[in-house]
Formats: sequence, structure tokens, C-alpha cells
Amino acid sequence: MTRMKADWTLTAPAQCRWPAVAAVTAMVLALLGCAGPAVDTASEVAEAVNPDAANFGERGAILFWTPEQQVAGYRNIDQISETRWIRASDDPYPLAPAPRDLSSVTYEVEGETHTVEDYIRDRRIAGLLVVKDDEIVLERYGLGNDENSRWISFSIAKSVVSMLYGAAIVDGYIGSVDEPVTKYLPLLAGGGYDGVSIRNVLQMASGVQWNEDYADAESDVATLPGPLVEQARYMAALEREHPAGEVFNYNTGETNMAGAVLRAAIGNNLSTYLQHKIWGPFGMEADANWVVHEPGGGELGGCCISATLRDYARIGVFAMNGGVLRDGTRVLPEAWMADSTSPSAGYDGYGYLWWLNQGEGYAGRGIFGQMLWINAATNTVIVTHSAWPDATSREWSQHRSAVVAALADAVR
Repeated sequence: MTRMKADWTLTAPAQCRWPAVAAVTAMVLALLGCAGPAVDTASEVAEAVNPDAANFGERGAILFWTPEQQVAGYRNIDQISETRWIRASDDPYPLAPAPRDLSSVTYEVEGETHTVEDYIRDRRIAGLLVVKDDEIVLERYGLGNDENSRWISFSIAKSVVSMLYGAAIVDGYIGSVDEPVTKYLPLLAGGGYDGVSIRNVLQMASGVQWNEDYADAESDVATLPGPLVEQARYMAALEREHPAGEVFNYNTGETNMAGAVLRAAIGNNLSTYLQHKIWGPFGMEADANWVVHEPGGGELGGCCISATLRDYARIGVFAMNGGVLRDGTRVLPEAWMADSTSPSAGYDGYGYLWWLNQGEGYAGRGIFGQMLWINAATNTVIVTHSAWPDATSREWSQHRSAVVAALADAVR
């Protein structure tokens, strides 16, 4: 996920949407032609529209928001940043409620036993959903969220981009993952990305040097400029450290370039493509949004789709079904999900922007605890929305992995 130092800008949507309008000042509301409540100050305007606005944090400090700012911001990204909307389907994919009593399920970390309730209470969980055989067997919410709450995915967006690459191959926009990225994004030519294939980028194995340390103010992820063209020039100037395809190095800047390559190939916005290839046809029940680099610009390939918990689960079902719609239409190549979730040469724990678990399943993961876990062998999807106190944490990751494993075993 990119440091949102320059990426995050005040949303000014083309349509006036009450109560979810993103403008937070009376002046902006007036410019948009929206009629607002009769209040006296900009902060009162924002809070009258959405009480969460009182706890919005600075856009450039998203990695360091307080707990209150996290909750308010993560479910209202469209009111803090420029986004592009992804519209819901008229025919939602059915996920039938079939609740099971899983209160006795426990998991163990460092010799201590915990319950699912402990996990939800102690690990700042905004939502936990377990779908088995298209049935919702567990659905819990916290931090003030409910089934209608959108929540930012952070790097789970990378896994969605991976699937859109498959769709672009089916549609003929891209020949294969072995084509060079510079074929579609010439701005990357002349530097470390010369000779790097789409496959290398999807596996985060370009060999280009990159520092993803979120705590280092001088790291690449912290200093990457926001506007897309400037990002591409920054990435093109980086040097190659290793031969392409041999060494895994987690690189959100590179996945932003993956988004730019895809956008150039399809000649369209990623949100629009997602809506017309997956979101609408497969049957997502709620609108989603995707953060863009700048007003009117391209979506962040490495971050920031906001959707409901249930629709994240539907993304998982779509992946688990191999990218086939309910009417039998194949959106992704037949072997795409198998290839995407096969170990790469650089790291056997990573595929095409998917994390591969030891043993069973694969996952999209985002900082601050977001998780989309999929096991096609047992037809199970487990999703979490969360607001961890730190972007990454070994201890909290252990809890997440353990509770997912315990729930998956309990519903098997």
C-alpha cells in the first residue's frame, strides 16, 4: 500500500449524493450545486452530513491515524479522497443466511487459548464473515459497522487487479503475461523495467530496487509522488538489483504501475472495467469505490477499493469459481486462478498478487488487518475488516491466521 502523502485529495464527486456527499465545506457544496443543511461552519456542515466527519484524520497521515480516525476514515474514504465509483448489480449474487453456533470455536497463539469473540473484541475487528457453500454461516460486526458499511481494502485491491488482468487477456487487450510492461506503458522504458514482463510484475519479482518500509520516512513507499505520470517517471528511474523473475520484493509502487499498464491496455478506467466485467455481471449488492491518483486520474493499482464485507466475500466466490459468471460466461482464462495461485520462482508464498498459504487456500491481504481468504477445496471464504493499531504486526497476524484456520476447520 502506498504512503498516501500526495495521493489523497478532497473528493469532489460529479453527482450530489446525500447523505454520502464527500464535500466538507459549505463553499464546495455550493460549487457542486447541492442544497445542504442550515449550519454555520464547515465542520458543522461535514458533521451534519456524516457524524464520522468529526474524526476524519489528515489525508497525508493515514498510516498514523488515531484509532478514532481509523474507524471514521476507513469507512468514509470517498469523503476524504478522490475516488471513482463502481455501481452495484441489479441482480445480487445470493448468499443465503445460514448461521451456525461457532461460539465454542477456539484458537491458540503462543500457548494461550482464545475464542472468536476474544478475537473480535481484542483485535479491533470491524467485520468478520464466513461463507461456506454460498451460505453465510457467521457474520459479525464491530466498531460501529454493519452490513451496509463500506471499508477500505488497502492491498486486497492488488488481488482484484490480478483478476482484471485475466479478463483483459480474455478480451484480447493483452496477449499474455509474458509481454513486456513497457509495451503498454512506454513511460517505464529506459530504466530498470526494460525487459520486465507482466508476469514478473504480478509476482513482485521485477528485480527493480524498492524500499517498502512504512516506518521509514525516506523509503520509496513514503516518498513516491502522487500523480500517476510522476509515479511512472519515479519508477522508471529506479535501478535493477536482480535479474527479472528471480527475487520477490514487495513493491506497492510496482503494483500501481501494474494498474497503469492495465489501464493503458484496456483503454479504460479500472473501476469501469471492474464494474462491467465482475461487479455488475457477477452480482455485487452494493456500490463500491476506488481511490484514484489525482482528480480524474487512474486508480491506484496497489490499493484502496472500498466495499462491503459481503461483496468482498462475493469477490472470493468469483475467484473460487474460476472467474465464471452464474450464466456460465467465462470472464477469466480457464487456468487463470490456478496460475495466479501457483508458487512463483521468486517466492513460493506468492502468486499473481495473491498470498499463498502453507497447505490450504490463498488470500488477498491488506495492511491494518484486512483479509480475503479463499479455499476452493472446501468452498469457503473468510473475510475480515479491521483497524489494527499498526500497519503490520507479527503478533496480530498470528491471531488472524489462527482464527481463520480455526473457523475454516469448524465449518469444514
